[in-house]
Amino acid sequence: MKGKKRVIDCLNELLTDELTAADQYFAHSRMYQDWGLQKLYERVAHEREDELNHADELIQRILFLEGTPNVAKRNKVAVGKDVPEMLENDLKYELEVIEKLKAAIAVCEEEQDYESRNMLRKNLAETEEDHTYWLEKQLGLIKKVGLQNYLQSAASDIATA
Repeated sequence: MKGKKRVIDCLNELLTDELTAADQYFAHSRMYQDWGLQKLYERVAHEREDELNHADELIQRILFLEGTPNVAKRNKVAVGKDVPEMLENDLKYELEVIEKLKAAIAVCEEEQDYESRNMLRKNLAETEEDHTYWLEKQLGLIKKVGLQNYLQSAASDIATA
């Protein structure tokens, strides 16, 4: 089915965002793992998988619309140097993606591509209600309990690390 160029362009831009987020989460998850922060590693590795699933959905939709998915393009990856900076960088990126998702949903609505719109609405809900909310909670916990207590709760069992 031949899709509208505006929609395919938006989907490709979002694909770039999802792949960039997956790369950033990948780097951060491995850093957490290296530092012995097993709980953070597991959660952020899960977030990376979610981003790759979103990318897969976008690729499939672009192909369905007879477009060419651009899997080579990336935005700048913002790798943090410590846990708060990593969480803040991830939150900043997710908030940017939320705005792009909303804009893309509006384009899909204008172009009457309701299936792409529905897919993006689902991604928006996951981004807002899961990814962004979790990151905001982590940064809030750091403020409430202090960084050292937060890190202790995120660490794996010291005896097995």
